[in-house]
Amino acid sequence: MATPHPLTTTASGADIRVRFCPSPTGLPHVGMVRTALYNWAYARHNGGKMVFRIEDTDAARDSEESFRQLVDALTWLEIDWDEGVEVGGPHAPYRQSERHDIYRGVIDKLLATGALYESYSTAEEIDARNEANGRAKQLGYDNFDRDLTDEQKAAFRAEGRQPALRLRVPDEDLTYVDLIRGEVTFPAGSFPDFVVVRPNGVPLYTFVNPVDDALMGITHVLRGEDLMPSTARQLSLYAALIDAGVTTFVPRFAHMPLVLGETGTKKLSKRDPQADLFLHRERGFIHEGLLNYLALLGWSIGPDRDVFSLDEFIAAFDIENVNPNPARFDQKKAESINGDHIRMLDVKDFAERSVPYLAAAGLFDEPTHEQLVLAFRAAPLVQERVQLLGEVPGMLGFLFRDEVSYDADALKGLPANAAEVLEACVAALEPVQDFTPENVQEALSAALVDTLGLKPRVAYGPPRVAITGRRVSPPLFESMELLGKDESLRRLRALAAFLVD
Repeated sequence: MATPHPLTTTASGADIRVRFCPSPTGLPHVGMVRTALYNWAYARHNGGKMVFRIEDTDAARDSEESFRQLVDALTWLEIDWDEGVEVGGPHAPYRQSERHDIYRGVIDKLLATGALYESYSTAEEIDARNEANGRAKQLGYDNFDRDLTDEQKAAFRAEGRQPALRLRVPDEDLTYVDLIRGEVTFPAGSFPDFVVVRPNGVPLYTFVNPVDDALMGITHVLRGEDLMPSTARQLSLYAALIDAGVTTFVPRFAHMPLVLGETGTKKLSKRDPQADLFLHRERGFIHEGLLNYLALLGWSIGPDRDVFSLDEFIAAFDIENVNPNPARFDQKKAESINGDHIRMLDVKDFAERSVPYLAAAGLFDEPTHEQLVLAFRAAPLVQERVQLLGEVPGMLGFLFRDEVSYDADALKGLPANAAEVLEACVAALEPVQDFTPENVQEALSAALVDTLGLKPRVAYGPPRVAITGRRVSPPLFESMELLGKDESLRRLRALAAFLVD
């Protein structure tokens, strides 16, 4: 059995260093956030450090807007980092686009040791040699340029060719112990010497990513399963970096399971609504609820328990306990867990987080003092009833609008004698002096249940629609108290008149 590289890190506790290194392309998505979350939790659990750096060498796709969105996302989620962009640290700069001189120095060291060599073969020449040698085309490069003489190199240069630089891959099995998947071996000859620097002198991602890890002392590389095939190349490069004195150890690797879409049949696409982090925020996820759910995409705090605080998550999390099997994104479960976290909020905190959603729904621009007081008084009425903050405007909108808009299903569900019921409500409430929920309920119960003989479920439907316009609403009597006696009576009369017309 092959053995892992003897210089694999043994770092633990405060010596652990992880990194989150996204490319600033497009919007942040939940798969990316789960990667950040697991790295962050592993660092915090062990008392180690997390580095946040940016892989921005693809000028055609990278953008400053995407970078700002990444920072916005992590800030909203309250995932902090110890070194990196916006924070600084001893290994700056933390953008690949600003590290070219550093890479050039490493390339020179690897050329000096013979780990890198000049390769002049074109794709067409490689294909032709493979065909001539009866070698499958998909095997790719045949290591032809490994031992070119100085005369051959000079001849290629005389033709105007510029060489790529390839890494000389070890002719032996490469083995590592994945923290999630156990021992993994890449057989000798399973991949050829690979390009690390283009003929134009620009290093490839396959080079700069592990080089940055090495120079920044990253001890644990926690990343997605889709990157697992590249681990063989990274192990080869690390062996060369150690020989060249660039680093002294090989990091530990852990490859997290794929996140599948709701059907459970394919990877969650960046284009799926469930993948859009900002859409979740817009719909009213709070960061505690969303992170709790994302933590469950591959990990569990214990049997029959899905809801936990971030502090509990950090205390319990270990990357070795992550399940290697793919995880399915379940929107309904995510929303249910978010609702649990909403109910865990202090009511003042819940109200403060709800106000931006009330504003976004057009209920006010800059809320007045009176509107804020009303929103804070109303918040306890709906905190137990919503799963997303985005549901709050629908539940409380009636408090901030002068005219009630009646939902079609609410009108359809009214009994035939709804106008009579509303008139009885008005007659019962007009004498009430102290307009408290208790007094309102007592008056309406006497008029509708005792006098008219209606069942409560039927009795309170018409006044509920009159007050809120909805079939499902916050508690009726508390809602009427918030509106006040005069406005409540006006609305009861308005629906009665609407039904008669």
